[in-house]
Amino acid sequence: MTYEFLQQYWWFLVSLLGALLVFLMFVQGANSMIFSLGSDEAERKMVVNSTGRKWEFTFTTLVTFGGAFFASFPLFYSTSFGGAYWLWMLILFSFVLQAISYEFQNKLGNIFGPNLFRWFLVINGIVGPLLLGGAVATFFNGSNFVIDKGNIINFSQPIISKWANSSHGLDALLDPWTLVFAFAVFFLARVLGIFYIINNVNDVSLRSRCRKRLVSNAGLFLLFFLTFLVRTLIKDGFAYDDTGKIFMEPMKYLHNFLSMWYVLIVLLVGVVLLLYALWRTIRDTNYIHGIWFAGIGVVLVVLCLLLCAGWNHTAYYPSNADLQSSLTIANSCSSEFTLRTMTYVSFLIPFVLAYIVYAWRAIDKKKIDREEMTASDHVY
Repeated sequence: MTYEFLQQYWWFLVSLLGALLVFLMFVQGANSMIFSLGSDEAERKMVVNSTGRKWEFTFTTLVTFGGAFFASFPLFYSTSFGGAYWLWMLILFSFVLQAISYEFQNKLGNIFGPNLFRWFLVINGIVGPLLLGGAVATFFNGSNFVIDKGNIINFSQPIISKWANSSHGLDALLDPWTLVFAFAVFFLARVLGIFYIINNVNDVSLRSRCRKRLVSNAGLFLLFFLTFLVRTLIKDGFAYDDTGKIFMEPMKYLHNFLSMWYVLIVLLVGVVLLLYALWRTIRDTNYIHGIWFAGIGVVLVVLCLLLCAGWNHTAYYPSNADLQSSLTIANSCSSEFTLRTMTYVSFLIPFVLAYIVYAWRAIDKKKIDREEMTASDHVY
């Protein structure tokens, strides 16, 4: 295992965690539609309890994603999480709202009623995907930061990276193309949320209403995503040569997919799986397994997009303020010893995934229905 291989390997693992996080945001997607999917109290309760049994998976994956990024590419962590802290603080605050809302909406002594906390879930369902999508979009559009590694010897102010303006990350939301991708992630989360509710809740009227919402949300997702994808493929990208010098390369991301044809094939497979799930679910009113085809497809597509952003001599976190400050997997990674040690630990990942699958199957052994919402005390 060479140092270069370890860098590529850990970018793959971080990308995979990011892809899994996007899939698990079906929790946020479904929560953003609590009041539009649920026509009465029982239906809203079923939606909340369906997502409430999975929200820990999403939150844990978010924390693991951040931890893996910090350990393998610490310069990105200090630059983005430290410089763009308003963006990340808003994301984390919305997830804190989510945790509080699940636990307290039906607690004794709640003088505000359950609907206030459900609106907090709606806020997390909207803000979370939008801001996370905006953060990922900066991998292709760039951010405003400056890095000076020489500052490490400045004992009075040893700050290597700093944000180039006072917005601390919120300026990314002023870029229209960042917003395009943010809305693509938002509507994707809603599509996945609809797929999940159809699969997890055994209620005819709720499933019927979900299928009606699926058409419009899928159409908006495809509109925003394809617009962003086409523009990204034809625009100039951020490349670097063997000396580490950053430069602009015409149609860089298209060249990446053509050079890494295997990544392109996986991307196309993911797109086909997602489209199949949409077609089958909309066409067949008895089909409830779209979440699995769509979920695998989304993981493959997001994984390939993130690999395209970092592999093949590409700057995965470009700087619009100072081009040479852009981060690559070569200039922002941990030491060879650290990456090698973490690689041995990463061999435990399959066992963790196996436990997640076991826990998921145990939780979903019985579909949620109206009877459970009234007969059981263990509901949100």
